[in-house]
Amino acid sequence: MIEIADVFRRFAGEYLSAHGASMPPSHRRAIADIQACRTEALGGRLWRCESCGAEIFSYHSCKNRSCPKCHGPQIERWLKMRKAEMLPCPYFHVTVTVPRELRDALRANQRDGYALLMKAAADAIVELARDRRYVGATVGVLAVLHTWTQQLLYHPHVHCLVTGGGVSDDGCWRPARKAFLAPVKALARLVRGKLRAALAKKRPDLVLPKAAWSKPWVVHCTPWGAGEQAVLDYLARYVFRIAIANSRIVGLDDQTVTFRYKQRKSNRWRACRVEGQEFMRRFLQHVLPKGLHKVRYFGLWHSSKRECAARARLLLQLDPPSNPRPAKASEEASKPEQADGSRVCPCCRAGLLRFARELPPKWAQAP
Repeated sequence: MIEIADVFRRFAGEYLSAHGASMPPSHRRAIADIQACRTEALGGRLWRCESCGAEIFSYHSCKNRSCPKCHGPQIERWLKMRKAEMLPCPYFHVTVTVPRELRDALRANQRDGYALLMKAAADAIVELARDRRYVGATVGVLAVLHTWTQQLLYHPHVHCLVTGGGVSDDGCWRPARKAFLAPVKALARLVRGKLRAALAKKRPDLVLPKAAWSKPWVVHCTPWGAGEQAVLDYLARYVFRIAIANSRIVGLDDQTVTFRYKQRKSNRWRACRVEGQEFMRRFLQHVLPKGLHKVRYFGLWHSSKRECAARARLLLQLDPPSNPRPAKASEEASKPEQADGSRVCPCCRAGLLRFARELPPKWAQAP
């Protein structure tokens, strides 16, 4: 399978020569980390089969959040931590899209722009849901930032998972109406107004197109299902997704990269072929600045509302699971593990792998 690391190894040198002087540090770090991920450059461990004597090299991951190979274990740990916080209630999926007129400003001011966009979207949902005409209570909002389309074009938008109900001022749980959270047109206007006010206060130096504040914004709100499984499906789908997975890259030559994308109107897979330098540009524009959180919590899920959230779980009679979620069958089959942590040898399928020694990084830095 062709990987993003293979694309970088082929085109990164030329790309860095052309754009290295103006590249953000996060882009340089992503290129270096993805190329080194799970290679001898990062070091690792050597395992030896006690039966056939085969040696298995297990190299370290780079842990870069833009790397397509580093999020499996991270997803499992994160889901286990969040599983006990979820509420057994219906959920809604709200998507807020930034109009074309604001995209250049957001791309040039990512740290402030993205943070204010996520806050404006979530605050608008919480404020509108508190209206007695809709929910009349404080809902929980988990906001996730995405900046791409299937063809890796720049398209900043926020996905929000919203509880279908909330805690009212008198401490009671108030459910939302079936298949309705709040009117999307009113929500779009409120998000637009909040973001405009926030940008004017935080970044008065920015000159933004007036057309962005007069045209209708695109906001979608759909029921997402009920209960814990709906939440886990949402989290697995959106929280740790990157711009493109290795499985979508289908062709690589000396000049171009070919990848698959799903066309929205026809719902069919298509192939897109671009030059290697253009692929790198498209991919790197979705690498976020260091320290910028792409997942944030608001309303009932904010850290300041923990008591309200605990009260809501009691009201909904939620019993958090005492045992962690079992591993998937495919994982267990591919990596059978014994009670002592050893694994079955993939060569002979009979002996157990035993730890032999640590493998230092190939290019260790001098002290």
